[in-house]
Amino acid sequence: MTQNKLVKTNQETAFEEKAIILKKLMPTLRKNYSIRELGIFGSYVSGNHKSTSDIDLLVEFQTPPSFFGFIRLENFLSQKLGVKADLVMKDTLKPAISRRVLSELVQI
Repeated sequence: MTQNKLVKTNQETAFEEKAIILKKLMPTLRKNYSIRELGIFGSYVSGNHKSTSDIDLLVEFQTPPSFFGFIRLENFLSQKLGVKADLVMKDTLKPAISRRVLSELVQI
């Protein structure tokens, strides 16, 4: 934060709150869901999210989950974050969007 910007915006505060929650959850996520890496991208990073926005999360697994395991993880994160979590598996990113996602990704 620069000296000219002494007050954080609601978007910055919301992003920081979500990042803190995810950091605290990482030991559980690694143990219970076999997550190797997790990052935030999209509207929460750019500061363009609205009250109806989901949070975009890029995830890399040690061992990929089953379909139902993936849905359980998405539901778990949605509950903990208080907003719908939209999970994208890193190894399924299409080249056309991969560069944009990785350039704005904030690693947890």
